[in-house]
Parts: sequence; structure tokens; C-alpha cells
Amino acid sequence: MTDVRIRPAQPGDENDIVAMVRELAEFERAADLAIATASDFHSALFGVNPSVFSLIAEVSGDASPNGTVIGFALWFKNFSTWRGKHGIYLEDLYVRPEYRAHGVGQALLAELAGICVAQGFPRLEWWVLDWNESARNFYHRQGAAALTEWIPYRVTEPELSQLAAKAIPK
Repeated sequence: MTDVRIRPAQPGDENDIVAMVRELAEFERAADLAIATASDFHSALFGVNPSVFSLIAEVSGDASPNGTVIGFALWFKNFSTWRGKHGIYLEDLYVRPEYRAHGVGQALLAELAGICVAQGFPRLEWWVLDWNESARNFYHRQGAAALTEWIPYRVTEPELSQLAAKAIPK
């Protein structure tokens, strides 16, 4: 493989991000849930006051003069009330299968760790599906620890609307 470069996402990367999100969703057995569009990503990443960010892994020397996009990491800031500081929540890290086992995932994760260190963020966190042993093993090799004592919760439609309806009137 030729040189790998990690860079911030820029306008024009949206189609590659959408394609990789769909590849990841298919791998995670949830392809029908990946409905985000390139326009959604453009607004989220490059609109006024973006609150989500992405790193792009690309390899030079391929067919594209600017490099071929081979992976990405999408993240946003979270906040620890216990630490009183922001951290990074890694929503997705994905490397296309043909480029795995070449250090690309580690390079993306190391870049995020560098952002944490530079910004004074004490935490980098993410979730991994319990059945994804290869990802779990990879993250363990990077020094990550599974938080088995915490159980994630989520509220989605229609329960989200039902819960919102219980808000105290203003």
C-alpha cells in the first residue's frame, strides 16, 4: 500500500462518507437504518456552527489524484460532569475491508487521541457491538477498556414523541 494520510473531512467528502456509513451499516446487519444522505452530512459537518466532525483516511498513488478515501472517523464532543471537561465520542470508525490490517484504523484512532490531548479532553469513548470480536480485539490492543458496568439506553420514535409530550408546559 502507498502512503496513508489522515485529514479533516472537507466539502466534497460527503458521498464517500455516506457510502462508508452504508457499508458499515450493512456489516452491522442494519442496512435499512442507514438513511442519512450526502446533504445531511454536508449540513452536519460544514453548516453554520457544526457540532460533528470527521477525519478522512486516504491513500495516495491510486487512481484518484487527490487520493482514494479508504476510511473515516466521525465524532463529536461529549461532556463529563464528573471531570468537568469535554471529551470525544467516536460515533463511527470504519476502514474499507481491503485496507484493514495496515494501520489505518490505528492512525484514525491516534489522530483522535491527539485531538483529545491537544484540547485537554480526558476521554475518548465509543460503543462496539458485543458480537464484533475483531473490533473489540483491535480496540483492546490500542489500550481501550470495555465499560461493562454501563448499559447504553436510547429513545427513538415513536417513544421519543411520547416522552416529549410529558414535558412540563412552559
